[in-house]
Amino acid sequence: MSALFEPYTLRDVTIPNRVWMPPMCQYSAAPEGPDMGVPNDWHFAHYAARAAGGTGLIIVEATGVSPEGRISPYDLGIWNDTQVEAFRRITRFLASQGTVAGIQLAHAGRKASTDQPWKGGAPVGSDAHGWQPVAPSPVAFADGHPVPTELTVAELQEIVGQFADAARRALAAGFEVAEVHGAHGYLINEFLSPYSNHRTDEYGGSYENRTRFALQVVDAVREVWPDDKPLFFRISATDWLEENGWTADDTVRFAADLQAHGIDLLDVSTGGNAARARIPVGPGYQVPFAARVKAETSLPVAAVGLITDVEQAEKIIANGEADAVLLGRELLRSPSWARHAARELGGDVHVPDQYHRSV
Repeated sequence: MSALFEPYTLRDVTIPNRVWMPPMCQYSAAPEGPDMGVPNDWHFAHYAARAAGGTGLIIVEATGVSPEGRISPYDLGIWNDTQVEAFRRITRFLASQGTVAGIQLAHAGRKASTDQPWKGGAPVGSDAHGWQPVAPSPVAFADGHPVPTELTVAELQEIVGQFADAARRALAAGFEVAEVHGAHGYLINEFLSPYSNHRTDEYGGSYENRTRFALQVVDAVREVWPDDKPLFFRISATDWLEENGWTADDTVRFAADLQAHGIDLLDVSTGGNAARARIPVGPGYQVPFAARVKAETSLPVAAVGLITDVEQAEKIIANGEADAVLLGRELLRSPSWARHAARELGGDVHVPDQYHRSV
């Protein structure tokens, strides 16, 4: 049997195959009014198509735990019941196709309040639905970005509570998997890395201090997330800096800490915290970081990063480099990638009755 199409069980949730969809922001929610942050017809059609295409797990895009936690004014949120009800439509359909529904809970930190990427992605002000970003330290992400407001300890604890509240709402919305976003230069990643965290209190300086906020968020989410449902953590395994950054060694060490705090799988990405970093992008360029965590710890991992080819994906799983593969851009191009891969590898995948003539 194809390794890519073996079911995978974490806690009491069984995912039908190892072809997973990572969070990819659509920047398509209303930026203001009663529908602010609410998933709409675009989001439903987007996720429904990948579920009908056989994707085993779909992790809904970075979803703000507060209005200020969104990457852009057009991002999804999960801070109110209107959003919860709209998400239920999506999770019900995913379940009807045998796809497990996941959601990424996020706070953008100093990279918040930016425009839609197809409009340039630059920071926006209050005249364009924007707001003042916050961060561990008053250090701008890049030239042209505002200097963020340094968070107080009391404000940090408020954000921890927002993550827990978001997890409760995610459960009410029908999600089976929750993921804490600790990657790509957003708030939790900003605390982890000495490149962006210049604090001198209990949240800065040493490794133990820089990881404190992340572990507090994980603890708060795990406390309200059911014991029978898995909790993921997305990490940038390296800042891609030669010095003064988060490293692969840090990631391996932190993976063990996360597992001790109830994380069930590490979603391994890289970069995003240092605008000047040089990243050697190529097919599977981030897979070695996932493979190292898998080899040196007992924490399950998912690999991501220009995984496009069926044989490539199969080898990653068969060789034990990762427990699952996350296909991002390739699933944007080919919503039924899993079905095509199953045909090529002789694997089993759910096919909607309406599409049986295509098998």
